[in-house]
Amino acid sequence: MEDEATTRFRLDIAYQGSDFNGWTRQPGLRTVQGELEAALATIFRRHGPAPTLTVAGRTDAGVHAAGQVAHLDLTGDQIASLLRARGKTPRTTDAGAALARRLNGILGPVPDIVVSRCTLAPAGFDARFSAMWRRYRYRIADQLSSRDPLQRHRTTWVPVVLDVDAMDAAASSLVGLHDFAAYCRPREGATTIRTLQTFGWRRDDDGVLVGDVQADAFCHSMVRALVGACVGVGEGKLAVTDAVLLRDLGMRSSAFKVMPARGLTLVEVGYPGDSELAERAEQTRALRSLHPELAERSEQME
Repeated sequence: MEDEATTRFRLDIAYQGSDFNGWTRQPGLRTVQGELEAALATIFRRHGPAPTLTVAGRTDAGVHAAGQVAHLDLTGDQIASLLRARGKTPRTTDAGAALARRLNGILGPVPDIVVSRCTLAPAGFDARFSAMWRRYRYRIADQLSSRDPLQRHRTTWVPVVLDVDAMDAAASSLVGLHDFAAYCRPREGATTIRTLQTFGWRRDDDGVLVGDVQADAFCHSMVRALVGACVGVGEGKLAVTDAVLLRDLGMRSSAFKVMPARGLTLVEVGYPGDSELAERAEQTRALRSLHPELAERSEQME
């Protein structure tokens, strides 16, 4: 028997990661995927197997997201259940909006996960394989910053003055296609070659140091390690040129610390134009199929 036809929807999701053990569903642990899929199971409990989520990038424990993206596939019966109230009379023609409303209702009035939007996905869209880049932001309050307790969940505090210009110079020196093994937690069979597209530091209006970093993908703990090296430079413990020297050594080092997860937020995932989504996804899948050792290349793990 052929599989039932489904329709794909894109979910844009934000969450405060403090109380989650990361994105990925894990038995006995509270995770973002686990909470969302439990809500989906409740919504579609009378309409076949509950849909599962495919995510653009699996964030680590304690990492936040303002612009996470996932997709799910719904059957015709599941879509119909969203479009009608009790009985058979349609109450809306926008199944995506209805699903977002139902999910947010289950997640509660003061949630740490919000589905900011749910829309019909363009043809060929795959939240994971169609992605072109991921962008993160890291926030640090040093002794020159206003320490706002309302921002404590998404800001790391350090008891020193950091040289933001030196940090910015070190960050920009790392941009390009390189092997970032020195800045990644090793995973058997996974490549550590990445294209770091942009990386820079600035102070915001409150004096908080803000680091923005974008790459085609990130390996495990890569962003927090890169930030740690920059903090070492900002403290004067490392020279600006040490960031590249450490990278080119190709192995983990004790010269810098991996920074805490709470300062890190996944800000945005970038996709090509609608007409290029399917081609991008096919290219990514082909790369993984032809080169199993690159299995993590298309997937962010932070």
